[in-house]
Amino acid sequence: MSTTLVAKRHQGMGALVHSAGVAFRVWAPNASSVAVTGTFNEWSPVDHEMESEDNGYWYLDVLGAKPGDEYLFVVRNGEQEFHRIDPYARQVTNSVGHAVVTDQSFDWADDEFQLPPKNELVIYELHIGTFAKDAKEGQPGTLEAATRQLDHLKRLGINCIEVMPVAEFAGDFSWGYNPAHMFAVESCYGGPNAMKNFVKEAHRRGIGVVLDVVYNHFGPSDLSLWQFDGWSENGMGGIYFYNDWRAETPWGQTRPDYGRPEVRQYIRDNAMMWLEEFHLDGLRLDMTLYMRNVHGNGDPGADIPDGWSLAQWINEEVQQKFPSAIVIAEDLHNNDWLTKSVGAGGAGFTAQWDAQFVHPIREAIITPEDEHRSIDAVCGALFANYNGDPFERVIYTESHDEVANGKARVPSEVMPDGEDHWFAQKRATLGAALVLTSPGIPMLFQGQEFLESGWFQDTVPLDWDKADEFHGLVRLWRDLIHARLNRKHETKGLTGSGIAVLHASPEQKTIALHRWHSHGPGDEVVLVFNLHRDPRTVSFEFPSAGKWVLKLNSDSHIYSPDFANSECPKELVLTGQKDGMSTSVDLTIGSYSLLMWTKAAE
Repeated sequence: MSTTLVAKRHQGMGALVHSAGVAFRVWAPNASSVAVTGTFNEWSPVDHEMESEDNGYWYLDVLGAKPGDEYLFVVRNGEQEFHRIDPYARQVTNSVGHAVVTDQSFDWADDEFQLPPKNELVIYELHIGTFAKDAKEGQPGTLEAATRQLDHLKRLGINCIEVMPVAEFAGDFSWGYNPAHMFAVESCYGGPNAMKNFVKEAHRRGIGVVLDVVYNHFGPSDLSLWQFDGWSENGMGGIYFYNDWRAETPWGQTRPDYGRPEVRQYIRDNAMMWLEEFHLDGLRLDMTLYMRNVHGNGDPGADIPDGWSLAQWINEEVQQKFPSAIVIAEDLHNNDWLTKSVGAGGAGFTAQWDAQFVHPIREAIITPEDEHRSIDAVCGALFANYNGDPFERVIYTESHDEVANGKARVPSEVMPDGEDHWFAQKRATLGAALVLTSPGIPMLFQGQEFLESGWFQDTVPLDWDKADEFHGLVRLWRDLIHARLNRKHETKGLTGSGIAVLHASPEQKTIALHRWHSHGPGDEVVLVFNLHRDPRTVSFEFPSAGKWVLKLNSDSHIYSPDFANSECPKELVLTGQKDGMSTSVDLTIGSYSLLMWTKAAE
């Protein structure tokens, strides 16, 4: 295998495939020499010495090297010698194996998918390793298997998937929040082309894909980045990490050094790779509070300004290059500055997971005794927003965090001995109704639509038989999602930020809301909730006269034979004050139920 020095060097990092071979570039500023070794030179550590570019980077062009070749960098620092996996490797054999030269070309066909605006999204969070229906015994699910389940999501009405991290991690089973190789798709899931095909097939079905990424820490295990070129201070991580007290995170001393330009570039390049090469429609940044503060709290002495400015850089570039993409923060500290614009000094995220919603709403539906449910807390959650915009928040009752770490799925929290019990069905669907009709970006967690129980474990696949067993409840989730997205052009109000209380009774545990986008035909929606086990008669005034049509009664037999099928008029004709009549009504609503009314065109 020959090496030639050419006047024109290929730009980029890692393995750069071109027509005559592969060029390699790596950052190792403290190395005394670097070589590349691999299948193309029978793993010789000396045959292909790289040339210093005098700026901490090393470069070599290897003629005849090709995609599929495995390789490592041989990094020497004095007497020390390390075999390192390429930090920019798009594929690895495993987390402690070799990098693989990857042809990044892919047939995207006519993929020009664009994510709908944020007020027209319903997100479905999933974990590749457990989502697949036909995962093999003792093995994690794959991207190929997950792709076969996309039709289920399409029928459900989902138009955006949030995928838990797929960057290569230690071992075969993981939530994914321990990235060992940031640029490589987990080998057990199928690697980069399988991820691209998953995105392509999702787009073909009208479903966008957002990916969880982890920039608050790396690893902490199987880290080829650790003391990458032999240099470190205080026994810590070396060039990619803080080497002082700022390295400390809840997951180990592996916080990246956000102040070092090459590390900032590394993280920025990773974010842009997912959007550019994988056609992803957005990112969700894990635990951003640990990017902006060492301890993840409000102690200003522990703030990390460079972490904040890095988030600003990424978000501003995403907005410029991919204006329809979204970037979501998991911060959970109710901080408006996360979603303020960069120009105003904010971090520039599109939206953030909302603790103001999930905690009071989840508490309201899992609390055993009806008298302990707080209608005031529920209303506060429904009206919460950031910077005056409710769509700067992602709202949910279940996420991977809310159904693990000592907490379980809603049905199991309600009835630990049986998720098929009436109470579990009723209160889980009431939670779904609150999520899918409130202002905000609603999110479901995988299996929620068929009452998946227990708690989330990365070794336990979804019980897809429940989708058949609870097919009526799947239909209810589908009907709520379709209404939320105005699929029948009758419920546009659910895509708007307009919300007003028509009735709220702490004693009865009932709420009636008016929802609207911009008013007009097909826009006005009235929602009535009962958070009590007994049916209730609710008295209140509709927002205007005219004909109002019942579009959904969550107590219907079509959703479960266990439901009471409470009677309710199919339409109301309200004449209004001009005829000496009011728009007041008395409506009976079933246990733990939602009634949804829309105003008919005149």
